Amino acid sequence: MYKHKNLKIICFGAITILLVMSMVPSIAMEINSIKQVENLISVQNQGSDYSLLIISPRIFKNSLTPLLTHKINRGISTNIVTLDEIYASQYSQPGRDQPEKIKYFIKSAIERWETKYVLLVGGAIGQLPLWYLPVRHIEMGNSFESHFISDLYYADIYDESGVNFSSWDSDGDGNYAEWYSGEIPEDTNIDLKPDIALGRLPCRNVFEVKIMVDKIIEYETIGKNGAWFNDMVVIAGDTYPEIENPEWVGYEGEFYGDLALENMSGFDPIKLFTSDGTLTGQSDVIKTVSNGCGFLYFVGHGNPTTWGNHPPNNKKFITGLTTQNMWKLNNNKKYPVCVVSGCHNCQFDVSILKFTDKISIYHGEVAFECWGWRMTRKIGGGSIGTLGTTALGFTKEDKASFEGGINELEVFFFNQYGQKDIEILGETWKAAITAYIDTYPVHWSASTEELINDSWIDAQVVQSWILIGDPSLAIGGYL
Repeated sequence: MYKHKNLKIICFGAITILLVMSMVPSIAMEINSIKQVENLISVQNQGSDYSLLIISPRIFKNSLTPLLTHKINRGISTNIVTLDEIYASQYSQPGRDQPEKIKYFIKSAIERWETKYVLLVGGAIGQLPLWYLPVRHIEMGNSFESHFISDLYYADIYDESGVNFSSWDSDGDGNYAEWYSGEIPEDTNIDLKPDIALGRLPCRNVFEVKIMVDKIIEYETIGKNGAWFNDMVVIAGDTYPEIENPEWVGYEGEFYGDLALENMSGFDPIKLFTSDGTLTGQSDVIKTVSNGCGFLYFVGHGNPTTWGNHPPNNKKFITGLTTQNMWKLNNNKKYPVCVVSGCHNCQFDVSILKFTDKISIYHGEVAFECWGWRMTRKIGGGSIGTLGTTALGFTKEDKASFEGGINELEVFFFNQYGQKDIEILGETWKAAITAYIDTYPVHWSASTEELINDSWIDAQVVQSWILIGDPSLAIGGYL
């Protein structure tokens, strides 16, 4: 009994220390940054239009100024607007809460400044359940998860008319994008098509902001410097072994990996597949990715800290890469655009403080950071941007044939770049979602008063798919 009591005291003390450590640097940086920003003369171009709108809390503005200068020098008119300015702005007053005020301000930026790209900068404050830049949790889910983050909320500004503001809460009950399995959606003003290209850097402190600013400037400045950019690495396996899913025949991960490669004309394929023994564990992935590549595609299963897949028709799970081992990636200055197919790999609201919640433990949400953010903000390696899901990554669960789901959305992404020559990262994200919704239309039509498609799964696929990165990023850089 005495030992157990001591253990509890030790655990409580450790958690208290972590809480203090997460708060003190943020408070100190806040005070210092406020003083700097108050004396800062913004380095902005003087035009009336801003192609790129960077939204951040005031604490990050000073650290973002080099990125603003870099973008302007590259011919991209850019403006940094802080949350304080947005909340005080006449253009965001209709909003009922902070996320809606931000969304209204984005609407005004599109209409006043002809804004094309919006970069949200800010994640959780350390490990606390507080936000530097707020998120919108939506009620589009199943019995396994009642709600999840959707940054598409901030990009889908208008309803199907292209004129009216889409609140994602047409019934006004304060619950957003409500649509549950087997039911008709309760919120019906959502067309799911992004009206701007949007990405987020879920930075939890000024240090992470500086990491990403430096990586983006470095990437766009160096450009396609070397043969490494022409390599595309695909890592996959048998996502649904027939031994557990008799009706799903084939190696799904490898199938979609090959399909993605077919869309990337001119890229040299490098495959790590469980079927041929080239993927046996994390060392294979770390060694290959450390050589650098232009694109990186993981196709399989995941949680907030782990990605992997199965050998052919085998229940065994081969771990491909975890957050704990990403420090070993040393592809310095050879950063790929990374697409990860796996549940919750980009769920950036994880925290070590969720250890008391059984569902969070089950989903692997008790963690310092998620897989997608760790991959992106890695110093000296990792990716320049990561696309993945903040929720369960459904594939073909609602389809009779081998189509639809998160994997097909990912293939649409590669098609936009490889076949449609869309070379701006956020535009590629935007075009992929639009192409998916055009293929699997899924919304309530106000004009006909009828439900177009009844698949809440297709809706969840696009609503949970997030770009962690700069939406205005020139893929491959400018040189």
